[in-house]
Amino acid sequence: MSFLSSLGRKGLFLFDPETAHGLSIAALKAGVVPACPVKADPRLAQTVAGIAFPNPLGMAAGYDKNAEVPEALLRLGFGFTEVGTVTPRPQAGNPKPRIFRLIEDDAVINRLGFNNEGHAAALVRLGACRRDALIGVNIGANKDSEDRIADYVAGIRTFYDVARYFTANISSPNTPGLRDLQAKESLHALLSAVLAARAEEETRSGRPVPVFLKIAPDLTEEGLDDIAEVALAHPLDGLIVSNTTLSRKGLRDTRHAGEAGGLSGKPLFEKSTVVLAKMRRRVGGSLPIIGVGGVSSAETAAEKIRAGANLVQLYSCMVYAGPTLPGEIVNGLSRICDREQIASISALCGTRTAHWADRPL
Repeated sequence: MSFLSSLGRKGLFLFDPETAHGLSIAALKAGVVPACPVKADPRLAQTVAGIAFPNPLGMAAGYDKNAEVPEALLRLGFGFTEVGTVTPRPQAGNPKPRIFRLIEDDAVINRLGFNNEGHAAALVRLGACRRDALIGVNIGANKDSEDRIADYVAGIRTFYDVARYFTANISSPNTPGLRDLQAKESLHALLSAVLAARAEEETRSGRPVPVFLKIAPDLTEEGLDDIAEVALAHPLDGLIVSNTTLSRKGLRDTRHAGEAGGLSGKPLFEKSTVVLAKMRRRVGGSLPIIGVGGVSSAETAAEKIRAGANLVQLYSCMVYAGPTLPGEIVNGLSRICDREQIASISALCGTRTAHWADRPL
């Protein structure tokens, strides 16, 4: 960790996590967080779902919920960033406190509950961004929605002209009943509606926009079977594996480990990577997968790729490592290419799928 990141962490950790998050957004808005340009390395460039990514590292959804700082995040070295989760109507989310640092574990528990300012506010901000900025939009449903599938369809229609890709988030543990959409029949209905809306918007605009599906790590083997079957039966562009977990296995921080909500950060790495590899085994090599969960270094990012990921994302580990982390990871991936003497980081993809997929859930 650099001196700058260490100093920033000490300052932000004086505040409760949600206040610290708001301060970090304000700092990025104000331009006081220095850019961390990374050296362009053609070995890291990837074309996934028809999109040319300059490097395989992205900022996961959850940090920039309201599309306030996507371009500032890209200047930290990320190849892409994902805003949201955004719901059609603004909602406050769950009562505070709702974010907890597990410092001994480099982890976070959150039960935010899709707090965001709604479609209209995010649309205005995204409309002001550069057209070539690689920004995905993570869409969800309002907690009190009478038709959750309609909420996802509304997300496709609202953001189609400003999103480079969509993520349908059906895996947050903090909206009651949301994960039920991962069940076979419900998922079929969701994907049918969302992808039909995408097809109509593509016809209207003449521009294809990929759609990814973000799943939970807390699935059974049968649940993974069902998701893979439904995903392959639809013109879905990829999966994001995974969201936060309800598991508390192996945590050392006893102060907050009992808090309700989804766990993210370093303890999620193994569980999410096992689910990633199991899903790669099920869907084969053609369906793109973005690996998320516990990415804290170039080595852990590379291991996600070895397990079967085409791209990777992070968020919670940056809480502990600071804003220099994405640049450090991207530069580290270049060094891994040197070490492994490979022409592309994609040469690692799937080389250790069996190692991870054979582990129990």
